[in-house]
Amino acid sequence: MNQNETLAIPESDLTFSFSRSGGPGGQNVNKVSTRVMLKFDLENTKSLTEEQKEKVREALSTRISKDGKILVICQKHRSQSANREEAVLRLKRLVSGALVDEKDRIETKIPRRQREKRLQEKKRKALIKRERSKSGLQDEF
Repeated sequence: MNQNETLAIPESDLTFSFSRSGGPGGQNVNKVSTRVMLKFDLENTKSLTEEQKEKVREALSTRISKDGKILVICQKHRSQSANREEAVLRLKRLVSGALVDEKDRIETKIPRRQREKRLQEKKRKALIKRERSKSGLQDEF
């Protein structure tokens, strides 16, 4: 969809909060809040139509909180600004991915030769198993 490429989420719909992060950073990790928690208010956003919101709700149902917000957490980088950019990028990917229409599956017919080959293979396997069980019975007596 072309509209996904130009998806613009206004800054006013995003809420950022920061905390200390685990992972790389050395001594810096104990002093600076580099972990970014991004909340996107899906219910109150003006950037998406109701139809688009419904698609996002359906596709991202496990990521949406009860109050209608999508939460994205990023602590990949050592700097707060890099984590902030990464969180916004992840959110855009999530929302634009949810808005993509899936193609309908075109049902195809299995060729006759393929069906016959499968059935012949099944008969061959059944014969092998039947022969195996017959020889097993003779050994017991």
